[in-house]
Amino acid sequence: MEPRMSEEEVYQLAKKRVEARRDFAIHLIVYVGVNALLICLWLFVTGRGFPWFIFPLGGWGIGLVAHYFIAYGSGRGAGNRAAIEKEAEKIRREEP
Repeated sequence: MEPRMSEEEVYQLAKKRVEARRDFAIHLIVYVGVNALLICLWLFVTGRGFPWFIFPLGGWGIGLVAHYFIAYGSGRGAGNRAAIEKEAEKIRREEP
């Protein structure tokens, strides 16, 4: 049986999880913005030929999906002091 985590360890783990979710949200916003620009470039500049934008969209999308599972795979939450406390409370309840 593992020893219980100290309050500092619980807080640090909760903070790490909340920051990972915030970082994912930023990654998602940048992904949508950049790929929207690439699609507009394709539409208005290249004359709607071969849809080349699907390559960066798909490749980067794979990385985005991986980032999602890293951020949300082991917990829940999102971005500030209240979210960190909420996450810390969930961690405390998960311990034996």
